[in-house]
Amino acid sequence: MKTGVFVGSFNPFTIGHDSIVRRVLPLFDRLVIGVVGDQVHKPDMPSAEERVNAIQALYQNMPNVEVKPYYGLAVDFAKEQGASYLVKGVRSVKDFEYEREQADVNRQIGGIDTLLLFAEPQYASISSSMVRELQHFGVDVGAYLPQVTL
Repeated sequence: MKTGVFVGSFNPFTIGHDSIVRRVLPLFDRLVIGVVGDQVHKPDMPSAEERVNAIQALYQNMPNVEVKPYYGLAVDFAKEQGASYLVKGVRSVKDFEYEREQADVNRQIGGIDTLLLFAEPQYASISSSMVRELQHFGVDVGAYLPQVTL
């Protein structure tokens, strides 16, 4: 079984994240969305359980998608899940440089390769931090968040 792991803090999980998930699904038999449980850098972040539950609701009808919290290094989580690849989304050159460096380190320390998917153009400016900032100022951010379909 070919497994991929898509990791992030997903605070919140945006339509850009959802696009990456849906586009990468055909490449794997199983996709695990790993939600960062450590809150070292973002103390105001909702709990991992809240973020996991919100993402699980989106993919409740997709048995090949699992959502789990993880603590520690993404590469260790990927290995625990039996993953062939880490999956990351890239919106810009800045994202690319950061993710390329992370991919190099993850390959060196864990032997896991990283698959980078470029954001679809309509999602290239959408980030979790942008959504949080708009929320802070009372802007309706519903257009930037995937909706649960039953």
